[in-house]
Amino acid sequence: MDKFIIEAHFRLQEWVAEEKGYFGAEGLDYEFRELIKSTGGQHHNKVNEGAFQSIEKGREANLSCACHWTVNVAASNGHARLYADAYSVAPSGIFVPADSLIHTPEDLAGVPISVGYQSGSHYSTIQALEQYLPADRINLTFENGMLFRRMEMLIDGNSPAVALFNGPYYLAEQLGFRKIIDTTFMIATMIKGTPEPADVQRYFRALKRAQRDIDLRPELYTHYYRNEFPERFHAMMDTRRWGPGERIVFEPYTREVFEQSFEWIGRHHIFPDGKMGPGDYGRATISFAQA
Repeated sequence: MDKFIIEAHFRLQEWVAEEKGYFGAEGLDYEFRELIKSTGGQHHNKVNEGAFQSIEKGREANLSCACHWTVNVAASNGHARLYADAYSVAPSGIFVPADSLIHTPEDLAGVPISVGYQSGSHYSTIQALEQYLPADRINLTFENGMLFRRMEMLIDGNSPAVALFNGPYYLAEQLGFRKIIDTTFMIATMIKGTPEPADVQRYFRALKRAQRDIDLRPELYTHYYRNEFPERFHAMMDTRRWGPGERIVFEPYTREVFEQSFEWIGRHHIFPDGKMGPGDYGRATISFAQA
């Protein structure tokens, strides 16, 4: 039987479970890999490609994560199955330079905001700003690639406004960039292929133990953010000042949440007509709660 392949997702839980031996203690025969290649910047420098495109191409891990909107559509197109027994919540926000004239969400009208194409920052920026601005005044740009590339453009003074989450969110705060609005969003897990249900349960039991450790003493584990940052940023990072980041919620991702999210995506025309799939919760999701 092939080993269960694990990748981290710019969060702490997998690193803590690995450090504490929780995967092994649960009896999981696994291999831990860096598949998204954040440390070298290969993945996050791609322009006009986002989470959905990486899922279309195929990911190596048995379980991987993306924003729940993209996982909904990917699962509805048969690229994976959305794991319905848990989800997570990532701190996220729109940041501008400290000396920017932008101070309120209304000040972002017409300003290019760098987000990841069909990724969490794309949806969540619209979701947050449509309380303040009409659609034609929300100016999203995808040309700066994904998460770490956007962060780099902000730090280097080449973007007026950038959407960031998890570790890059904390680095922007540490360096004095101003958060204009919170855009915290949900992340879903997707399952590739047919891993053993027992292995999936072992994996999540290990993460649940890790989550408890992080909740109790986050300062012991924030150093793991360095493992996923491009090396050029390491010297400026003081992870002792950072928060715990993404939190896994061990509750169901329900049919109601799926259907409301799917309707929101369609209403905002994030995907071209006919590209979203049928939006069938029963076919798009999988649960091992009773396995």
